Amino acid sequence: MLKTRFAPSPTGFLHIGGLRTALYAFAMARQGNGKFVLRIEDTDQKREVAGSAQALQKTLQKFGIVWDEYYIQSQRHQTGIYLKAAQRLVSDGHAFYCQCPPRNSKETGYSLILRDQCRDKQFTSGAIRLKVPSNRTLTYYDFVHRKEISWETESVYDATLLKSDGFPTYHLAAMVDDLDMHITHILRGHDWLPSTPIHLLVFEFMGGNRPEIGHLTDILSSVTGKKLSKRRDSVFCEQFLEDGYLPEALLNFVMLLGWAPKDNREVFSLEEFVKNFDMNGFQEANPRFMTEKLNWFNSYYVRQKTDEQLVDILAPFIPPSELSDAKLKDIIPLVKDRLVKLSEFPKLAGFFYSLPEPQPQLFTKSALHHLKQASETIANSPEFKVDSLNLNFKQAIESQGFKTGDFFMDLRIAVAGSKFTPPITESILVLGKDESLARINKAISLLDK
Repeated sequence: MLKTRFAPSPTGFLHIGGLRTALYAFAMARQGNGKFVLRIEDTDQKREVAGSAQALQKTLQKFGIVWDEYYIQSQRHQTGIYLKAAQRLVSDGHAFYCQCPPRNSKETGYSLILRDQCRDKQFTSGAIRLKVPSNRTLTYYDFVHRKEISWETESVYDATLLKSDGFPTYHLAAMVDDLDMHITHILRGHDWLPSTPIHLLVFEFMGGNRPEIGHLTDILSSVTGKKLSKRRDSVFCEQFLEDGYLPEALLNFVMLLGWAPKDNREVFSLEEFVKNFDMNGFQEANPRFMTEKLNWFNSYYVRQKTDEQLVDILAPFIPPSELSDAKLKDIIPLVKDRLVKLSEFPKLAGFFYSLPEPQPQLFTKSALHHLKQASETIANSPEFKVDSLNLNFKQAIESQGFKTGDFFMDLRIAVAGSKFTPPITESILVLGKDESLARINKAISLLDK
């Protein structure tokens, strides 16, 4: 049975690269009628951020990525599973105790010495390190890149497997868990590739069925061309959701950052993606994070929502108590096709619930005449409907010899405070006759000084 895992460290919010790894691993499992495991790798307790394990779970659930099995490594550590594995490697001659003081590579730099000085001293306590054999070639087939990758053991260092405090490193814990949980396919980021020869040796020495391994490409910034960075770029999924991107839009965008269908299709629901997923679709070229493409996906998915759905979805982006649901439902059809991100709603439609200040410099030279005529037309319109009001505006413009564009421009600025608004006649109807006239007359008073 095919079985995959997503194994994040609880060091913060889920980032785009993590979402992509989880999505692909989830799709592989579901498409193969297998199981998907979520495993929290928290044995490096100094780096753990409180609450982030729960936050990771909640974020995955927002995208519809659910797991069949759930594990926390620190809890498994308490059972002694990693200690037993490390001690077994020592007894089998594949690892050794080291009593050298821990090094901080960030402070002292990376050592070029690959063979630890304690490997032949027969210590019986301390940290446990891997005893890398000599004159070996380590090879595996990468199912993402579809090729064999090899290393000579002379280039592989004696990695620490169990620290002196008894906690395992990733090199031991992840491999022990993959074997114990019967993981068949490991999908992970490209930055783990240099560590793969260490893991191949641990798998070999532990015995059992070694999982297939695939390394995903790096996601590049469209601005710098470099790998997405937490320091330079927006990378956290929650940040995108808070900025008004829909989960299904962000997920669809991420689907295509390193994978492509045979028919070049772009729009997929999660269910459709699982159904169409093919491991041969993995791409070798590093994808670029194109915000314009993400915006396209988001605007597409916004348009697929019903007005009733958008009433609920837009609520977090509107000041509390500013709009009733009924009024919001009237506004949504006017802005729906213009919304790219939900966070743009106040900019597009804020004038419906927040009185704009007229800006004299935006008006045309004929604004006073335009607005007086508009006020009269609205006040005297027997039917307050779109077609009749538009007809009355048209007749007024023709009778006065106004330029149509200038007339409606001044009307927009008076009513909405901006040159760029939803359809202005429909907006006037939503605001109501009294409120619209009050705004127009306020602008007239400002211009008539």
